[in-house]
Amino acid sequence: MTVAGYTFKDPSLLETALTHSSYANERRCECAEQGMGHTRSPHNERLEFLGDAVLGFIAAEHLYRQYPDMPEGDLTKLRAGYVCERSLAAAARRLGLGESLRLGRGEKAGGGGARDSILADAFEAVLAAMYLDGGLEPCRGMVGDGVLNGPPAGPVRDAKSRLQEVLQGQGKQGPLYRTVSESGPEHRKTFIVEAVIDGGAARGTGHSKKQAEQDAAGKALATLLKDP
Repeated sequence: MTVAGYTFKDPSLLETALTHSSYANERRCECAEQGMGHTRSPHNERLEFLGDAVLGFIAAEHLYRQYPDMPEGDLTKLRAGYVCERSLAAAARRLGLGESLRLGRGEKAGGGGARDSILADAFEAVLAAMYLDGGLEPCRGMVGDGVLNGPPAGPVRDAKSRLQEVLQGQGKQGPLYRTVSESGPEHRKTFIVEAVIDGGAARGTGHSKKQAEQDAAGKALATLLKDP
């Protein structure tokens, strides 16, 4: 069984990662009704717990190396923007995890396989299964390609205000945000925005102008903080 180009040596780990608690609960009830006793039916919640920690470490390591002078508080906010539910659900969709999830009948009928919360949990569970099966390296690839390969999907709420504070502290005027371009279909546009400061500019991208402005602000902030 293969996910994100990685082939599992122990396919049962991936099977458990793709098993929702609703499916496991139904399975236990069916076994009890058939007189089979309390048959154990594992689900992905324990793996989700481990995957959350693996994801947090990989994202923290990546941002620590990418922004060597960014303060801890800003790194924390940036990481939160990358590992938010929306970002993980989008990564799960690209991997096709929703089609592979084992859900209870009620959850499946209610569209659980398309729900952000279930998909995000599944991504973390699969990441944990990959870690147990093959260590950190394949996990770094899965997170790098699926979660950290663009601007943060979640709001990095203080990037723009933090940039404003830093500029004011340096006696400079606040940035001017300028839309450079927009492309793509209406439902999935990509915006490129520049944060212009003293004639220089930091360029950010996003699927909304607001997201692109936050990305540009974060990059401008990182540059300002690392300059002597």
